[in-house]
Amino acid sequence: MIAGWLLLLCTAVIANRLGGGTYEDDFSLPGTPVQIGADLLEAHGGAEVRGVGSQIVLKSAAGGLSAHRRAIDATGSALARIPHVLSAAGPFTTAAAHSTDGTTGYFTIRLEEFPGRYGAAYLSRFDEAVRNLRADGVTVEYGSPLGELARPKAPERLSEVIGLGAAVVVLLIGFGSVAAAGLPLLTSVTALAVGLSVLGLLAGVCTLASESPTLATMMGLGAGLDYSLVLTTRYRHLLRATDDPCAAAGEAMASGGRAVLIAAAAVAVALAGLCVSGVGFITTLGVAACVTVLVAALATLSLAPALFGLLGRRIDRLHLGRATDEGIAAADLWHRWARTVGDRPWRCLAAGVLVIGTLSTPLTAMHVGHVDAGASPVEHTERRAYDLVSKAFGPGTNGPFTVVVALDRNRPGETTDTRNVVASLYEALRDTPGIASVDIPVPSADGALLVATAIPETGPQDTSTSELLHRLDHDTLPRALSHTGARGYVTGTTAARLTFQDVLAEKLPAITAFVVCAAFLLLLSAFRGLLVAAKAALLNLLSIGAALGVVVAVFQWGWGSSLFGVTQSVPVEPYVPILMLAIVFGLSMDYEIFLIARMREVWLRTGDNHLSVATGLASTARVITCAALVMTSVFFAFLLSTEVVTRMMALGLGVSVIIDATVIRLMLVPAAMYLFREANWWFPPRPLRKR
Repeated sequence: MIAGWLLLLCTAVIANRLGGGTYEDDFSLPGTPVQIGADLLEAHGGAEVRGVGSQIVLKSAAGGLSAHRRAIDATGSALARIPHVLSAAGPFTTAAAHSTDGTTGYFTIRLEEFPGRYGAAYLSRFDEAVRNLRADGVTVEYGSPLGELARPKAPERLSEVIGLGAAVVVLLIGFGSVAAAGLPLLTSVTALAVGLSVLGLLAGVCTLASESPTLATMMGLGAGLDYSLVLTTRYRHLLRATDDPCAAAGEAMASGGRAVLIAAAAVAVALAGLCVSGVGFITTLGVAACVTVLVAALATLSLAPALFGLLGRRIDRLHLGRATDEGIAAADLWHRWARTVGDRPWRCLAAGVLVIGTLSTPLTAMHVGHVDAGASPVEHTERRAYDLVSKAFGPGTNGPFTVVVALDRNRPGETTDTRNVVASLYEALRDTPGIASVDIPVPSADGALLVATAIPETGPQDTSTSELLHRLDHDTLPRALSHTGARGYVTGTTAARLTFQDVLAEKLPAITAFVVCAAFLLLLSAFRGLLVAAKAALLNLLSIGAALGVVVAVFQWGWGSSLFGVTQSVPVEPYVPILMLAIVFGLSMDYEIFLIARMREVWLRTGDNHLSVATGLASTARVITCAALVMTSVFFAFLLSTEVVTRMMALGLGVSVIIDATVIRLMLVPAAMYLFREANWWFPPRPLRKR
């Protein structure tokens, strides 16, 4: 088995190096007005409106940009010759592209695809094109998405090393044995390498989001360590009762292995809920996380037992103090805690609900929106470009809307003269509240479209900008184009992100229902206890609410946000709540399953609910605490990322694990099970019950 895993590891890594693909974001939203507008531009628009737009911002301190006219014209010609550039409109092309004081302006670049698809080295071509301008004393900054290529590479490897280092410390303290601590590390790192290699191969045949490797690493490493930790703890406990390591490994697999299998299935089911969104970007993130989690479970159920057989009783060699596993002494900390909860279940339940309720309070004020370049560190060029544009032209210039009107030339008698449509559209857009400025609509080369650029008064992540998009789609354009036979659409990067946000908000109830119902049915079939399954689903939702409340308090309210490199209040990225729902629900099920599985073993043997809850809590509290510390260390290590959204996810996931392993699993779950007594294990009678 060990040789098989070594062969699989080598094969997967080599195959990924030779044929692995790249990661890129796909925010296409088929059937939405923003996608229809983008498709119309692609089919009928000229080079100046097709593709993906980005800005190159210029700032001249003395003499204004007009003093550098020759260098600017030469730069525009050089930019237009760069591969994959469709057009490059300079600051003197239109009056709107340079400020009233003449010191600030921008090039509008149209690219065939998002620049990230061409690799970080692609930016060097732009550096070469603007070199003369910089030599002429002009400040040049790249706006998003072009500026994202200049971001410092996220220290993912450092995050992984820190996460593993923290895991080593926790495992050494938790196990008291170097060999026992090293086994989960070896298993999880091997599984992670295989899982990421498989993910790279998948990226070669389908589109996977750029965040996929980061999320897959967090999930795969954390889950792999947790699963191996549970199985190793169970094996070492059973090893003390038998002289045969193979028999101990078999018993560990029969009990702990079953829990790991159910836990991995719970995570997979929760992540499968992301497919309900129907949004490719979200679905691929779920697939990425699912791949590494399932590989981690497979390694735990096959490689770990093989390593048990290899080590045998030597697993407890190289002690660091007394080797420990499951709590067995009636007077140890966890047995005392189990008795405390059993003696005061109502107080523990009330205390837990109070803590969860307090942490969840900020959730009522959550503002969901895209985190724009204004939230990036000032060291990033896209942040400096954002600030220059906001100061010179207004914040809305960082997120313009492109208005596309498809003229109807196939129904005589129902259309009017194009000039009347232009006049009506321009007047309606100009008078719409929230519009700072608008260009006069111009026809496309083939006359099929009218295209105009509308600048909002507010920035891309402002709620007023989202309201403006809805106003344009549902009021301004239908009213302006009524009786003309034309149809209007608002598109562009900002409109796409706001529409993406709306689509996810609409899908959230369906995703939540799917995840909760699927998890309920899985636990019901695994433990055959109606209240056990219902309680788990409810409490998991509470832990998600508390974790999201902390995210809102830090990133939206600014409580301690400077510690995470965020210098201003930012909204919660639209896909963060959905990802947290699926991931946290799955991870919460892990700890629930580890706890309930142990309780059920005692229940089936004794039929005593009080003894089952006390024994299950006391024997698994140590492993759940260690597993939670390991998982939290892995998540918090990714707070080093340069991406605000990655930090948001890392904080939310880390906090959720802490809440789940302490307040939920050590207080609310046992307190509720003490109060429900034998009703915990009630299951409908035959023919639904399977003996």
